[in-house]
Amino acid sequence: RGSVALLLVVLLTPAGAASAAALPVVINTWAFRTAAETAWRVLELGGSELDAVERGCGQCEIDQCDGSVGYGGSPDESGETTLDAMIMDGNTMEVGAVADLRRVKNAIGVARKVIEYTKHTLLVGESASLFAVRMGFPYEDLTTQKSLSLYSEWLNQSCQPNYWKNVVPDSSKSCGPYKRPGKVTYNEEETISQRSVHNHDTIGMVVIGVSGTIASGTSTNGAIHKIPGRVGDSPIAGAGSYADSTAGGAAATGDGDIMMRFLPSYQAVEYMRMGTDPTVACQKVISRIQKYAPKFFGAIICANTTGSYGAACNKIPGFSQFHFMVSSPLLNQPTEHVVDCI
Repeated sequence: RGSVALLLVVLLTPAGAASAAALPVVINTWAFRTAAETAWRVLELGGSELDAVERGCGQCEIDQCDGSVGYGGSPDESGETTLDAMIMDGNTMEVGAVADLRRVKNAIGVARKVIEYTKHTLLVGESASLFAVRMGFPYEDLTTQKSLSLYSEWLNQSCQPNYWKNVVPDSSKSCGPYKRPGKVTYNEEETISQRSVHNHDTIGMVVIGVSGTIASGTSTNGAIHKIPGRVGDSPIAGAGSYADSTAGGAAATGDGDIMMRFLPSYQAVEYMRMGTDPTVACQKVISRIQKYAPKFFGAIICANTTGSYGAACNKIPGFSQFHFMVSSPLLNQPTEHVVDCI
């Protein structure tokens, strides 16, 4: 079994930050251990950083991590599960992404094929599924007993919660079909996510190879009960994740509708490019979003080219700590880390 070459870099870092960093590093959102182990094993066996990201996130698609990645989770308003994913090569800055992908389970695998076999960046919907089939992926039903029961429970609860506003009938009390009211009366108070904090966990991953080469990626089945056609931050470069081998990599998770407006992963990488410590870079991104959406649910992981890493999250009721996985030569095995939200 190929051993991973060890590169130690001692950094001058502020107190409290990691004082030593080592490459390679795999870091991923949430306590998705099998994803971390799979990605690490790919590196150990000589696979590339892109291979590690693809296989690591792909592991979560198979495991249906937390019901929020892969098939059989987060049915949309019509009861269908659709997938979003992206992968980015920090050497060439190429991105492959799919959104609203239907009837194909391995979304990040399809995203990788977008890089390898097209000059495009993002393919969506039914056409993305047709592309996937051309690339040899099988059509499979993404619906399961679990997703069907989530859907029927939701219908029985008058379609609560949902993502409509300012429509008739009143979307906070009844199911649609909704339409625009004749006379618009805007309802300004923010309906704080009635969605639970735990139904929206994307897998986001950053892999930094022994030479400092970076790749990143994400995979998710999006927000549960989303309006069909909705695309969140996950498949959007700079929002869901970002990789630049000259600076660092980042990946975000949480309320994509809010987070994608701030390109948090791109912003975090730019902070690290300026020499900001990864933890601080992550915190700065979170506080930037807080100014506009103090109650948003979200977190971000950051790692720089030396293998130093960190994470940050926004503190809201029910979400005061964020768990993420790190694999590095300094750790005996993929290890769960916890950070207090700010």
